[in-house]
Amino acid sequence: MRKYTVPVVTLFLLTLLSCSRREESEQKLHQMREEVLSNLITNILPFWEIYSPDPSGGFYGTILNDGTPVADAEKGLVLNARILWAFSSAYRSFEVENYRQLADRAQKYLIDHFIDPEYGGVYWSVTSNGEPADTNKQTYGIAFAIYGLSEHYRATGNENSLEHALDLYDILLKMAYDRKDGGYIDTFTRNWRLPGQVDYESLDPGPKTMNTQIHVLEAFTNLYRACPDNRIKKRLEDLVNLFCNEIINSETNHQRLFFTKDCHYPEEVNSYAHDIEISWLLYEAAQTIGDESLIDRTKQIAINLVETQLREAWTPEGYLLLEKSNGQPSSKIEWWPQAEAVVAFINAWQLTGDPAYAHAATTTWNWIRDNLVDHEYGEWYHSLDKNHMPITTRPKANMWKCPYHNSRMAFETITRIQWKEENKP
Repeated sequence: MRKYTVPVVTLFLLTLLSCSRREESEQKLHQMREEVLSNLITNILPFWEIYSPDPSGGFYGTILNDGTPVADAEKGLVLNARILWAFSSAYRSFEVENYRQLADRAQKYLIDHFIDPEYGGVYWSVTSNGEPADTNKQTYGIAFAIYGLSEHYRATGNENSLEHALDLYDILLKMAYDRKDGGYIDTFTRNWRLPGQVDYESLDPGPKTMNTQIHVLEAFTNLYRACPDNRIKKRLEDLVNLFCNEIINSETNHQRLFFTKDCHYPEEVNSYAHDIEISWLLYEAAQTIGDESLIDRTKQIAINLVETQLREAWTPEGYLLLEKSNGQPSSKIEWWPQAEAVVAFINAWQLTGDPAYAHAATTTWNWIRDNLVDHEYGEWYHSLDKNHMPITTRPKANMWKCPYHNSRMAFETITRIQWKEENKP
């Protein structure tokens, strides 16, 4: 009997230690959830409520760090669509009337000013007065219009939003979808011709990019939630398979960023931030489709991607590097990779139960809270300098700085951790 005493005791102690670590990580996740919720409703959303509405219509196109608007700045489609998505999600989550009013404002401005009544699709930008400015058709921008409009329908039941989202889906399939080689071509002129500078044999600027495919994927995922039509399901499934088979390099666990029309990839650049983002978006798409084989496949891909980024791009301080090009990591520290990292780490924790992923999520959030959140003017700083000080000359709002990555991180964190707590074994 004595020869079994040590192993049994050891196993017992290891089990206690494992349980203790799991309980500790779950306590930290619960605390993070409360802090993230508070940051969303007292810091992120109020900044946009107070400073972004333009009295002349819609939302300012550029807002400085302290909330001062640049009144004559162009208004970008991506900013407007992301405001639409964020406040639609906020209304769907909390049913606060002011959130609905801002979502309705964004929906109306997008439909009235960005949709091209002659050629279809949406303009890339309009002037401060709402007149067409950059009239090129960017698949990336159309995807965000679908994303925002479908979320508005999910939140409010507004049929007009769903109709416009489906119209944009149809024109994207007609004009941008590559039926032969798969994926979606990036850029067109207003009347849907390919810009003259695009060379299908070059990468400048490649006719297809990983980034565009990511946002078409998330747009179609949300549209399929709003309208479970088999046509949308099939196109979403095609995109999931494109990522699994072509875009994600299974040997390196990085995505290929730029590729030619026939899906050749003549250059490798590691975008850690996009790799961490697609890890959870791809699994989410597979879950939405409901195909068990795709769910299993994307689950393993998600874990592989997160493991690789943890090893190569996550720093001891708790932030994620942006990218590596020509063998050198970027020194940029930007807000959005951190938001996507939190969601990806929580997703990996949900998939595996491994407290190491929970630790990565809470550590990253703590770093965000202490370094990126602007406790004076609201929202998050765009980026930090090499000394980890906020670069306050970067605007809080413009074409790319929007209430999207960080508010989405909050919605995902709140929902996922609550679900986990309610479904404990």
